[in-house]
Amino acid sequence: MKVTRITLWSVDLTSHETYYMAAGKTCATVKSHILCLETDTGLKGWGEVCPIPHYLPAFADGVPSAVTELAPEILGVTPIGIDAPMRKLDGFLLGHLHAKSIVDMALWDLFGKATGLPLYALLGGRTRPDMPLYHSITCIAPDEMARIAREAYATGIRQFQVKLGADADWAADAERLIKVREAVGFGPLVYGDWNAGATKLQATRTGRAVADLDVMLEQPCQTLEDCAAVRNATGLPMKIDEGAFDLASLMRAAELGVLDAVALKLSKFGGLSAMRRARDVTVHLGAEICAECTWGSDIVTAASLHFAASTPQGALLNTCDLSSYVAPRIAPDCPIRKDGRIAPPEGAGLGVTPDLDVLGAPILELD
Repeated sequence: MKVTRITLWSVDLTSHETYYMAAGKTCATVKSHILCLETDTGLKGWGEVCPIPHYLPAFADGVPSAVTELAPEILGVTPIGIDAPMRKLDGFLLGHLHAKSIVDMALWDLFGKATGLPLYALLGGRTRPDMPLYHSITCIAPDEMARIAREAYATGIRQFQVKLGADADWAADAERLIKVREAVGFGPLVYGDWNAGATKLQATRTGRAVADLDVMLEQPCQTLEDCAAVRNATGLPMKIDEGAFDLASLMRAAELGVLDAVALKLSKFGGLSAMRRARDVTVHLGAEICAECTWGSDIVTAASLHFAASTPQGALLNTCDLSSYVAPRIAPDCPIRKDGRIAPPEGAGLGVTPDLDVLGAPILELD
């Protein structure tokens, strides 16, 4: 069995509400790319990547060029044992991890379909029937954020990511955390996320203002060293996101004492193959994992859910059903949340099949 055809689509995904984040970052309508790798046996493997603007060194419009560049190395690949072909691609094209993640995901989907196994079985085995979800709350007026938190709580959500820093007002950020904590009561996890857009001073003032609350901080500053300074000044636990993108950064975060939790995202690390290695290191370091990707719809959500379902007991903080935040839905058979939790798809590989009518005309076809 060998890959004989490459097809790529571009789909605009629109958030149900605009996401406002620190340092002027927003997420409204963004471009997602969907990849299909077809083999000489007729099997099709699917991948998706959706890098949002101003978040990572990843350019959505560069995905078609990267896939075209990689095509001679992809065509003819046998999708059994994915680490070997992905290491070959790494040597052929340096960097561009977000573009490689879409290829890696499609190869894993083919691997699962060829063996008749769901991806969670190939990624280590299923460790739980379903996973807890967090709900991300856009950075708007504190009372409105509290309303969103109450509505999500009523659906069973017990973990809340509170976006901070859109107005660079440390006191407003403290009010956001206070009001969301009041809205959901004692017990649920609440954490404030600056998406690396705060200064040490802003984040420290916010953290000290809520130091008596049970809250966690997420990536306030660009560097791990500045995040460590905020953690030391506030005494609050820290989750790292933008600052964790390879094994060395995970080790450095642990060394600095800021790796209480970490977002492992497919597009940051370059796909499931690299994520699996990052998971092993993270478990060894004793941190809890948020298993997800940057953004996207049903295909990337399915991959994240398989990864989460195979994460060892005690190591999973939460996961995210990204597809519930956007329209259109790409795969109608993708799982949906229920009572604040979600299960991985059943069936071989990713276990989801995109609707070709939603995808429309391909932007790239190579064989």
